[in-house]
Amino acid sequence: MSRSASEIGKSIIAVLPSAAPNSVGKMFHWLIDQAINGNKVLPGAKKTAGHHLRKRRGDVEKAIDRLVNLHVSLAGTQGFVTSLGGAVASVVGMPAGMVAISIIQGRMVGAIAHLRGYDIESGQVQQAIMMSLLGEKIVNELVASGDLPGSPLVIATAPVLDDELSESISRRVATSLLSQSGGKQMASMAGKRVPIVGGGIGLVTDSYNTLAISRYARAQFVSRRPALDD
Repeated sequence: MSRSASEIGKSIIAVLPSAAPNSVGKMFHWLIDQAINGNKVLPGAKKTAGHHLRKRRGDVEKAIDRLVNLHVSLAGTQGFVTSLGGAVASVVGMPAGMVAISIIQGRMVGAIAHLRGYDIESGQVQQAIMMSLLGEKIVNELVASGDLPGSPLVIATAPVLDDELSESISRRVATSLLSQSGGKQMASMAGKRVPIVGGGIGLVTDSYNTLAISRYARAQFVSRRPALDD
């Protein structure tokens, strides 16, 4: 199951839609669906979680440690983003880096949720996964302002699915990631004056953000697995 960053990037290209959905929010929702459910060429969150659980002989927390390390590493790998290239931007109308990081972080959070005992095929849990990609600070601000009804944990365990909330969350996450992408592009352009720094700025930022999101996800998706008797 071990695959290079370039191979995973090419797998994403293979399943891109022939035409972009009519909004950035819907496009982002499609990307998260691919990250969570996977497809013929790209293993989804559940399959990825199962692989790491087997590698760690059924130890859930060690499996989470392992998959977090993998996805943080992928987020900082030039080959993953560059393998997507202009094909992604021309098809989906989004920066290749944003597509890549959405897949990486979405699959990672989905795998954490699955390992902690959540049904990642349910709408509420998928909403919570998308919310987690905003990060703790932004989520707290949106909850405080009344723009979001609660934390990812509250959404994941809600008894009723709010369909309108999905579009709102995906739109907010997409906007946030686009903003980050624009900021990194400017930083990279400035970095060209200092070759030692250069293109590594965005990759370091992606790795750091991915690690921060993994910690937030672990705090939000508390274990729902039954405790085992000693």
